[in-house]
Amino acid sequence: MNWTHNPVPKPGKQKRFKKTAKERGRITAEVYADALDRSGGYCERCGSPQHLECAHLMRRWKLPETTANDVAMLCGPQVNTGTCHDWIDHTREGREWALQLREQFWQQERERMITDG
Repeated sequence: MNWTHNPVPKPGKQKRFKKTAKERGRITAEVYADALDRSGGYCERCGSPQHLECAHLMRRWKLPETTANDVAMLCGPQVNTGTCHDWIDHTREGREWALQLREQFWQQERERMITDG
């Protein structure tokens, strides 16, 4: 049996139909500005004005697109133990708090839409 390798070339440039998790989770300048404006320049958990970071309240691979209601301004950096960003990323209690805060943000958005519309 003679075996020859005959790969089929890919037709043209292949594009993804769906955005990757990294693309869906990207925090745009507009989302960052909205979250910073909402927080007033303070950590949304402890109230500290020190080293704020925009943190996802839900894992970004679960989001269809990141909005200001999906993030919170938290003190960081995320890699330092004891910061609010580290707390929501690495503890069960923190993840539960983050999901409750996200639901609160979405509820406020729904109420705002009802009163405006």
